This record gives sequence, structure tokens and C-alpha cells, in this order.
Amino acid sequence: MKTLKEKILKTNTKAFTLIEMLIVLLIISVLLLLFVPNLSKQKDSVTKTGNQAIVKVVESQKELYAIANPTAGEPSAETLASEGYITNDQLETYNNHVAGE
Repeated sequence: MKTLKEKILKTNTKAFTLIEMLIVLLIISVLLLLFVPNLSKQKDSVTKTGNQAIVKVVESQKELYAIANPTAGEPSAETLASEGYITNDQLETYNNHVAGE
């Protein structure tokens, strides 16, 4: 009978070498370094576009309020929030965006 040591030495197991694994890790690291900064720039762009959309919604709601209440004049954003035309989150985003301009 063959011993366990002889069986292990005779088997030709194909596997990755340490150098091959290091090269793969290096390639993955380089790809991460290239793509992660781009993702953060896109997040800022999406946030800016979303804020602009909320501003348009609030302005549209102001027009609708003025049509529904012709004697009230142009409402403030706080009035729209209290009347239920916009949510409090939209009010906060609108105020932050308008203050930032």
C-alpha cells in the first residue's frame, strides 16, 4: 500500500500560484481605484438633479395653490407644507437649495 505522503506527491493538482493570485489582486485594486472616484461624482450629480426637480415641484405647487386660492396671493413654501401641497422633506430640500443659490 502506498502511504498518504506518496499519494499526495503523485497527484497533479492544478491550482493558482501565489504570483497569479497577487496579479489578480493587483488588477482588481487598480480597477477599484479607477471607478470609485467616478461613483462619488455621479452621486453628487444625482443629488443636484434631484434637488432641482424638487424645486420645480414646489414652484408647480405654488402655481396650483394660487389657482385654487386666487385671493391669497403667492404662497410661501411653508404655507404649502402646512396645507399639504408638499411634504416636510420637500420643504427642507427646497429651503436648503434656495439658500445655497
